[in-house]
This record gives sequence, structure tokens and C-alpha cells, in this order.
Amino acid sequence: MKLTVALVGNQNSGKTTLFNRLTGSNQHVGNFPGVTVEKKEGFIKGRNGVTVVDLPGIYSLSPYTAEEVVSRDFIVRDRPDVILNIVDATNIERNLYLSLQLMTLQVPMVIALNMMDEIRANEGSIDIDGIQRKLGVFVVPIVANRGEGLDELMERVSEAAAGKVPFGSDGRLVDFCAGPVHKALHAITHIVEDAARKAGIAPRFAATKLIEGDPPMEAALEMNRADREIVRKIVAEMEAELGTDREAAIADMRYTFIEDLMKHTVIKTAESREQRRSLRFDRLFTHRVFGIPVFVAIMGFVFWVTFGPVGSFVSDGFAAIIDSLIGLADSGLVRAGVSDWMRGLVVDGAITGVGSVLSFLPVITLLFFFLSLLEDTGYMARIAFVLDVLLRKIGLSGRSFVPMLVGFGCTVPAVMAARTLSSERDRRLTILLTPFMSCSAKVPVYAVFCAAFFPRHGALVMTALYFGGILVAIVSGVLLKQTVFRGNSVPFVLELPVYRLPSARSVVLHLWDKVKDFAQRAFTIIFLGSLAIWVLTNLSWTFTLVADGTDSILASVGSLVAPVFAPNGFGNWQSVAALVSGFAAKEAVISTFSVILPGGLESAFTPLSALSFLTFTLLYTPCVAAVAATRRELGSLKWTAAAILFQTGMAWAVSFGVFQIGRLLGF
Repeated sequence: MKLTVALVGNQNSGKTTLFNRLTGSNQHVGNFPGVTVEKKEGFIKGRNGVTVVDLPGIYSLSPYTAEEVVSRDFIVRDRPDVILNIVDATNIERNLYLSLQLMTLQVPMVIALNMMDEIRANEGSIDIDGIQRKLGVFVVPIVANRGEGLDELMERVSEAAAGKVPFGSDGRLVDFCAGPVHKALHAITHIVEDAARKAGIAPRFAATKLIEGDPPMEAALEMNRADREIVRKIVAEMEAELGTDREAAIADMRYTFIEDLMKHTVIKTAESREQRRSLRFDRLFTHRVFGIPVFVAIMGFVFWVTFGPVGSFVSDGFAAIIDSLIGLADSGLVRAGVSDWMRGLVVDGAITGVGSVLSFLPVITLLFFFLSLLEDTGYMARIAFVLDVLLRKIGLSGRSFVPMLVGFGCTVPAVMAARTLSSERDRRLTILLTPFMSCSAKVPVYAVFCAAFFPRHGALVMTALYFGGILVAIVSGVLLKQTVFRGNSVPFVLELPVYRLPSARSVVLHLWDKVKDFAQRAFTIIFLGSLAIWVLTNLSWTFTLVADGTDSILASVGSLVAPVFAPNGFGNWQSVAALVSGFAAKEAVISTFSVILPGGLESAFTPLSALSFLTFTLLYTPCVAAVAATRRELGSLKWTAAAILFQTGMAWAVSFGVFQIGRLLGF
């Protein structure tokens, strides 16, 4: 049987966890909003023909952000066979607000009551049969992260798709409204019924949206002026009778029904252990004064472990293995009688280039291990809350922290995560500033330079680079707020999830996703880039091999641009070549240097010029994939070009300042 099942629910309700369990997918689970910014599809294991779609987390079917638009459009226009509504059992009242809206779509629906283990642990109880009878839909208790109740859940999904309803229900839409709202809703339903059915929209849902004043619904129904005027009068009469506005009337109707339902079906403790624990931790982590210093201290510890003794030990061991493999490959080609130019292309170009990047795989794995722990515990949501005050000073809100946080991993999904912002102004400004965050692709560059020039202070330099990117983003934000992006950010509302121990499965999947992505880039973009760099470094414009790299194609081109970077301390063609290759992939900066600087970085840099180069690498325009994502999200070539020029210009200015100030101080 072919079915399309849509996973719909509030943020942090466990949708992506359930999606991973059902499909075996490796979608990352994060304990903060904005992880799922597009719908994702997969096939349910063991059930041929059943497709499940993971939609972005939403609180309402009235879309304000891009992620809410994605969810609403799929549910309303594409009409899945079954809606699988994931409800957090520990916050059932709030979650059911969305459930009541989904019911008006008149699509077969099953409620998955998630996190029931926490309800049991706190000696609470929920009358599942009672909720089923009241709502008229199947309700199945589950624990998504353990896989409990999933077999029963899928059986109920199949039954709902076949038109079956719970015992004690007649399958009719629950009429949970009363009084003036009930009268208005039924009157408008009769007016728009024919138009709604013609548009493929449930009449009850259409009428509810019209009462709420939803412009997209008016457009979808193609209402004429007379019908719009009748609806306006009905809504005005309802507001006059209730003494409140239209949106408040609908919200009050839903919450009144939910409160009555909870009174008869739910017994919970006043405050769970997890909530008490979260309140204790938040006295420190969200403290008005100590919140940010604690965050800096935690990240400093993460960088110290990652780039300090532990990370260096593991990375050096891995690098030694790779060097041995390179040596074996070289000696094997010599014994096979391979020509010098081919051996140089394979060993000095491809293998050395890729190996120089792969040697830092342990460091990147360790960094993402710590970051995934912080995300999955719920701590990063607190940082978004704490940084809201700071971000608001540069014209953004705490919600912009989510894309910026993702930017520490990769700029591409970070730019896409900006879709969660409801304001076009905030979205553009966030996309412009996010590349200043230090993505994982830059880690090998930092590590190599720190090992060469700052071996005793590597962790300190790494920490300074990471927080330096944040500082530049703040300064840039202040500058842009006063010029291009005038105005204030939208209000920031964030639900803080309780602290939870991270799931081992989620952490492993997160690490695997990052390691796989890193390895794919090493064996594709960096591999091809290393070959191209070797060819351009060893051939002249007459396509003959050169004895000195300064006579090569790459050197002649790089020398034309090199004077631009002379005031920054690295006005040599090798640096220009590395920065250009970094536009393809930032890791390629190191593979390029390994090919064109056989004498090592010390032959082209001093400690001060090395620091200046690192600063420029931190801030200049991200890789071509990130630029493509920026173009897609901004929808404007002009804005994309402006972003590239601004980021590169800022990188040059800050790098210039680092070098010139360093010279004045005698470094």
C-alpha cells in the first residue's frame, strides 16, 4: 500500500528523532529550533511504499516564517494521506493547540504522544482512550528516542489511512467551539463551502482562517467583494459580542476546549525532576551577568581540549600514519618506474594535497563531538536566549544565533537556517554576517599555522579566531544597522527545552554526518583542486615543465594580485593562489600550500604575517557552495555580489589592522 505520511508538530517535540527511527535516516537531531528548515523524505523501514515526510516544526497553521510556509503548503496543498502529529506529552496543553488546527483539515490523523517515559518517571498519567474519544483520532503513546510504541503507531497510521476511527468515535469532525465563535464559524463555512471544495481546501479550515484574517486563504478561495463584506460583518458581530478581537476569540475557543480535555484525562506532577533540574542550571547558564562569561569559558574549554594536548596528540598520530602512506606510495611508484612528472602529480599533487587535509579529521571529529553534546542537552537554546540582548544591539534577535551557531559547522546549512527568521530584514542581515563564524573547513588552516608558528599557544589563537569572528560580526552588524539595514528586529520568543542527556545515537549520527561530508570534500573538490594546483604550479604558459615554481602559470597570475596584500604582510603569489583555491573549499588552502611550498610555511610567512593571513582566511567570502546558497536564499545576484564584496573588504581591513598594529607593537 502506497502512503504519504507527514510528520507535523511543535519544535522540540521529537519529530526528527521519530523520523530517524522510522526511516533509519541520519538527519541530525538538535535541541533548539531551526534544525529542520526543509521537508525531508524517507521510506519507513519494513513497510514498502510508505513515505514519511519530516516537516519543519511549527506552532500554528498561520505562517509567519519560511519554515511555517513550507509546512502549511505541504499539508494544505499536497494533502498527505495521513498526518502524524507528534505531541510532547510533557507539554501536552501547548502541543494540542496545533492538533486542533490540524483536525480541521479533515485529513486522516494520528497523534503520537511522545516522551511518555518522562510522564511515567514523574508519576503522572494520561488517559489515552479518553483523549481518543474526545478528539476522534487515534492517540498512541511512544518514546521516540528508544523506539517504544512505534509498531503500534504504524498500525494506527494504516488504519487511519483506511478510514478507520477509534472505538467510541463516529469519525465526524469534533465541534469544539461554542457561543458567538460557533455561530460565526458555521455561517462562514456555508458561505465558502463551494469555493473551498473547488480549491481542494476543507471548508471548516477555510472558515477558521477567514475569521483569523488570513490573506492567503482569501486569495486561495478567490472571494468576490460581496462575500468578503459578508464575512467582515459576521466577524465584526462576533467581536462585538465577545468584546475581543478575532484572533483572541479563536485562540480562547481552542484553549477552553483543551483545558476541559486536560481536566478529565491528564494527571501530572506539579513540576518534574527535569524541570527542577533545568531551573537550577538556568540560575547560572541564563544569568544576566554570568551567562555570557560562562558560555565563553565553556567554549574556551572545548577549544583547549580540541586544539590543545588531546587534539594535537590524536592529530599528530593520524598525520604520522598519513605520512607513512604517502612515503609508501612514493616508493612504490619509484619501484614501478613511473616517470618523475607523473609521480609528482600523484604524490606531490593528489596524495599530499588530500592527506594534508585528512590529517585533521580527528580534530574536526572531536570539535563536533563537543558541539553536538551542547546542542542535544539544550544548552545552545539558552545561549540564544542570553545573546538576544547583545544581538538586539546590532539589529538582530536571539533567533539569529541559530544560523550563526550552525555556521560553526558549515556556512551552507547556516545560510539555509536563516529561513527560520520571520523578517526579511533580519534574514538578509543574518546571511550577511553568518560567514564570519568560523566553519569547520577552516580548522585545518588554523591547525597547520598554529603548529608552525604558535605551537605553545595554539588553543589561545584558535579561541581568539573563533571569538574574533563573532566580534567582527557584531561590529559589522552595528555598522550595517546604522546604514543599509535601518530599523529594529522582530520580537524574539523562544521555548527553552528542559535539559536532557544527549542520545548516544544522535551524537554518533551527527559525527558521522560531519565526518562523511569532510571526507567527501577531501576526495572530490580537494582532490581535483590539488591536481589543478600542481599542474598550474609546474607548467609555464607554453605548457612545459618548469624547474622553479616562480616561472609557472599560477605564479604569474598570482603575482598580479599579490601587491594588494603586501600591506597585510603576505604579498606573495603563493598566498594568493591558496586563497583562490580556498574559494572552492577552505580546506584546499592547506592542500595548496603543501603543493606550492615544499619548504614549508616558514619560507613564506613570519608569525605576524601568519596571524594576519589567518585573520583574512577567517573573514573573507566563504566557499562557492555557500555563495550559491546565499544567492538562492537572497534571491538576488546584486545582494549576493554585495555580500561577497563586503565580507572580503572587511577581511582585508581587519587583516591589515592586525598586521600594522602588530608591527607598531614590535611583533
